[in-house]
Amino acid sequence: MPQRRLVLGMLFLMVFIMYLDRLAIGVAAPRIQADLSLSPVQWGWVAGAFTLAYALFEAPAGALGDRAGHRVVLTRIVVWWSSFTALTGAVTGLAPLLAVRFLFGAGEAGAFPNSTAVVARWFAPGERARASSAFWIATAVGGMMTPLLVVPIMRAYGWRMPFFVFAVFGLFWAALWHIWYRDPGTTVERHSAPWGRIASDGNFRWVLVMYHFYCWGATFYLTWIYTYLQTGRGMTEAEMGFASSLPFVAGIGGILAGGFLSDALAARYGLRIGRCAVGAPSLILSGIAIIAATLTTDNYWAVAMLAIGMGVMNMMLPVAWAVCADVGGEHTGAVSGAMNTAGQLGSFLSAVAFGYLVQFFKSYDLALMPLAALLILSGAAFAMIDPQRRLVAAQPIRAS
Repeated sequence: MPQRRLVLGMLFLMVFIMYLDRLAIGVAAPRIQADLSLSPVQWGWVAGAFTLAYALFEAPAGALGDRAGHRVVLTRIVVWWSSFTALTGAVTGLAPLLAVRFLFGAGEAGAFPNSTAVVARWFAPGERARASSAFWIATAVGGMMTPLLVVPIMRAYGWRMPFFVFAVFGLFWAALWHIWYRDPGTTVERHSAPWGRIASDGNFRWVLVMYHFYCWGATFYLTWIYTYLQTGRGMTEAEMGFASSLPFVAGIGGILAGGFLSDALAARYGLRIGRCAVGAPSLILSGIAIIAATLTTDNYWAVAMLAIGMGVMNMMLPVAWAVCADVGGEHTGAVSGAMNTAGQLGSFLSAVAFGYLVQFFKSYDLALMPLAALLILSGAAFAMIDPQRRLVAAQPIRAS
């Protein structure tokens, strides 16, 4: 048990650093746009460059971890993205910024699939949603802390400095992980994923559809919420830093509740109820809460609704990734990577489309409504997934 807790602790720290690095650009967005003279549409492409690369390299990076081992692959992933975090702070125009963010996304791809595969090897099915909660809580903590760290550093030293500082954190983690972690057991066989059989499975396709639509809505919180509050709603930089942290605070509670509730329901009623009765309603309620935020002129009420939206939405996160372990077996890295590829294609389209929607509607609130509607559709798709059915015949997985 102590060893497993240390594994979760390291995954938590990795994801926390990853979200600092990923979200710093969103907090600094108004300053970067002003400094580099970027329009909302151009900024949408900056956000989209990251998510496009992230989507393209998710499944290959997840499958690579299944074959080569997660010690080596996660080390490489963190070193790569940390390097491009530092380079983000050195760009001087749109073209180099697009290139750096694309390569940054390529580097981060595979972090979650490989983390999920680590959980699958160290934890039994009835513990996976709770175990997955550890690194999803880290996303919320990272999201909460990013503006609180970036804003004062940015005010004191300019928008470039946070990227240099955060890059060091990742390099330190990579060195520690490589020295300490060992892939569990020598009895785990490595298999190439049978993509033909996986892709033909209807259950797998519902997983892809669910996560694709989910990421349309979730990407708003990761890329646009800072600009939405400051530019769209007229909040000051100081107000924005605090207000943009609240949804991530709510997200921590949602992740904890979702993971524990899912495993408890699964133990009593089976995986189908345990997973779907949490995942589907949380996505639908999130879409409704975000729509409510767009319909008010009161900034405090809007922030409260956005916080509720992220809180209930995040109940789904540990559940969805536990589903990948439930149905993926020894191919968990490949399956979760494919799910996140579908999701990040949604993130790419969402990040780019939001800029165009703002330009078309002349309103950040109207631009947000379609994203909320897609969250509701994501909940409907989650209800169609059967986590009790493996996608392919699985080999026994034993962890020492």
